[in-house]
Amino acid sequence: MKQKKYVNISERKILLRIIDALVIIVSLFLSFEFLEFNYFNFNNENVSSWVLLLVIYYLIFGEIFQLFNLNISNNRYLVVRSIVITAFAATVFYIFTPFLTPVLPSNRLQIAYLFLILVLPIILWRFIYIQVIFSPKYFKTVIFIGKSNKIEKMISQIEGDNFHNLRAYFSDKKIDNIDNYKNINTESLSEFYSDNSINEIIVSKQGLSKDVINSLNKELIFLFQKGFNITSYENFYEEINSRVPNEYLEHNFYKYMNFSKNNTNRFYLFGLRIADIIVSFLGLILFLCISPFLLIGNLLANRGPLFYSQVRVGQNGNNFKIFKLRSMVTNAEKNGAVWAQKNDVRITAFGKFLRSTRLDELPQFFNILKGDMSIIGPRPERPEFVKELEEQIPFYSIRHVVRPGLTGWAQVNYPYANTIEEQETKLRYDLYYIKERSAFLDFKILIKTITTVLFYRGQ
Repeated sequence: MKQKKYVNISERKILLRIIDALVIIVSLFLSFEFLEFNYFNFNNENVSSWVLLLVIYYLIFGEIFQLFNLNISNNRYLVVRSIVITAFAATVFYIFTPFLTPVLPSNRLQIAYLFLILVLPIILWRFIYIQVIFSPKYFKTVIFIGKSNKIEKMISQIEGDNFHNLRAYFSDKKIDNIDNYKNINTESLSEFYSDNSINEIIVSKQGLSKDVINSLNKELIFLFQKGFNITSYENFYEEINSRVPNEYLEHNFYKYMNFSKNNTNRFYLFGLRIADIIVSFLGLILFLCISPFLLIGNLLANRGPLFYSQVRVGQNGNNFKIFKLRSMVTNAEKNGAVWAQKNDVRITAFGKFLRSTRLDELPQFFNILKGDMSIIGPRPERPEFVKELEEQIPFYSIRHVVRPGLTGWAQVNYPYANTIEEQETKLRYDLYYIKERSAFLDFKILIKTITTVLFYRGQ
């Protein structure tokens, strides 16, 4: 059966990057051929490397300034803002890269032309993308099957995400404000046997009766033979949310949770350690350069010691001492350890700046150099909190299988957690990282961390 064509989330992201790069290359060539733009001479034997470097800069800064974020790519104002910032950063870095780029033109207006070449054609193409590719015609059409209390949140989430169309949902009762309900006990999937508009069927069997499951299995087997894509609710949830679902945190967690092969890949671990050492050296140099300003800020708006240390739980449950810049009032925990909260009254004016920019974490580059921490990994918690969390959240200690990090997947996706429920959500992000750990995911976390700092979104 030939199903309706759609553009899924990963394809959209790849499409944006590829077309952006092609638009840049074509625009540079046409500008050289038909306009008075000679900064890039396409008759020069080095033009390929010049163009490649520019595209690389553009893609890197595009990641940092969220140009390929799908939630931004469907908003004309936000996408124009991201394009302008990305083009400006790429242009500045490009012209100040000696030897690898063309000689600076005597007419400095050529640099302004380069900036406009990176902005105007991309804006035109992105508006076409919003109008055409982003239309419901190319959304994924799905059917949900499962108990209402199980699938309700996921259906509500995709209803307004601009990536999915809900064709129907089979459940025990109707979900408020959600149409296309089918009674799972009395209605069958037979009406959809020849519906080629359906791209995926998401199934949750949790809580369903044995009779319903047996009947459902027969229909799903038939649909599978017809060419329908059928996936479990858990896999779909993980794909959409980039964290493991609650169902993984059960007594038979090993059926779903496996460590990424990179956790034992010596080449990956060696490369990661080399990167840790290089980045920590650079981070400590940066810290030394800005330390006079930090001392002045601390003197004026913190009034007390600049540094402080705490005991944290590291890899394999071993404790170590972490170093930070103080962001709270002195004696902030005179009555005992308390989780930090958003808009915490204990945070000083200067401390708020340190947290928002993540500058309070700079001394931890020393911990990374020592080997207590890594650049990427679950954030280390205090022993008092770990003990409490291990008692209330199953499998919390699994996060200690890898070295803790200066930043991590949970940190960039869910920064605040001051309740057990929120800590459980952060744990599921950490477990996703452990399960999917790779150099690409590490790079993605670094980019999202830079974005967090630049857009002032730190804790």
